[in-house]
Amino acid sequence: MLLKSLEFKNGYGQKVRISDIPVLAQDNPLYFKVNLRLQMFMSEIYRRPKKKVFSFRDYLKKHLKWPEYQSIYHSLELKNNA
Repeated sequence: MLLKSLEFKNGYGQKVRISDIPVLAQDNPLYFKVNLRLQMFMSEIYRRPKKKVFSFRDYLKKHLKWPEYQSIYHSLELKNNA
């Protein structure tokens, strides 16, 4: 599973970092849902500054059904740690 992070300045000029954003292929059935949730999460952070570092994984854990969350963050184990 590839994860990325995003840094931007919110409406108050504070630097904000969002980590643990999954990288999904566009043909993945959950691609649209994850992108929509990321946009909603970013707009929420942009309006209300609480802290400087956020975890998108924790946000999805609270707002998605458990089977969907597991299918997004399910990582396949590679043979011989390759």
